[in-house]
Amino acid sequence: MTITIYDVAREANVSMATVSRVVNGNPNVKPTTRKKVLNTIEQLGYRPNAVARGLASKKTTTVGAIIPDISSIFFAELARGIEDIATMYKYNMILSNSDQNKDKELQLINTMLGKQVDGILFMGGNITDEHVQQFQTSSVPVVLASTYDETDTIPSVNIDYEEAAYEATKYLIDKGNPHPAFVSGQADTKVNQLKYNGYLRALEGGSEAVNDNLIIKGEYTYDSGIEAVDELLQLTEKPSAIFVASDEMALGVIHGVQDKGYNVPEDVEVVGFDNTRLASMVRPTLSTVVQPMYDIGAVAMRLLTKYMNKEEVADNKVVLPHRIEKRNSTK
Repeated sequence: MTITIYDVAREANVSMATVSRVVNGNPNVKPTTRKKVLNTIEQLGYRPNAVARGLASKKTTTVGAIIPDISSIFFAELARGIEDIATMYKYNMILSNSDQNKDKELQLINTMLGKQVDGILFMGGNITDEHVQQFQTSSVPVVLASTYDETDTIPSVNIDYEEAAYEATKYLIDKGNPHPAFVSGQADTKVNQLKYNGYLRALEGGSEAVNDNLIIKGEYTYDSGIEAVDELLQLTEKPSAIFVASDEMALGVIHGVQDKGYNVPEDVEVVGFDNTRLASMVRPTLSTVVQPMYDIGAVAMRLLTKYMNKEEVADNKVVLPHRIEKRNSTK
């Protein structure tokens, strides 16, 4: 049988208002009464009804986080940053997996709103007009993490993806690789397009004509990295360096190169993107762009708390710093 606030009040011989004050930490309760009520709560095993309290306060102290793939190391680190800051500010988190499917993303946004969350953190791929319309008409604040919207109207936390890709490609060019190959993600997302633009800018800066055969679209998976490098190593003029748009794909690239009898970095240099834990697990260890995933999640959650608590927000477009971590996959 569910124990209610009425049961606690009756057993402790106090009013329900007194029990409510004790549960909510109101200081206007005598120490002896507080102790009696707390003892009764413990004896009866009473648990306050968070839903009822939320209805009364019009706040559920719950945030919804929508991410593409819970199993991904990249998004797991983002989610950990979100959760740590949510806990610090005493928010609970509902975490949902969208599979980067537009219909599922839109459905999850509505589901979160139906659960009366106080705010939503969204990580996705291609932000459409339908996404933006839902965000702009939402009854609660929304913050994007590691995600861009073309309208530039939704608060977000990112790095400068174009500049990061430019620096990674330029790093390989400066090391004597005039035309590094590029294993990209699918170009239908803003982040992928920005990485592609950075790659092209680095080539154009060296007056290098773009060879489309050296640009392979991957799926941000280990297997697509292996498939991409198999295609690249069949070319007559094989690349001496490869810039890869994610660490997981870069691991596939390294192993694909090794499976073909070549060495990394002696025959092919490889630079990844993200600096997940995978970068230090592979041999040789992976040189990669450091995208601070945990920090992106943490800063996005802090930005959301500011909106939820109606604090002043100086900048709703936060761009965190990046850098290249040089390891053993480059000379």
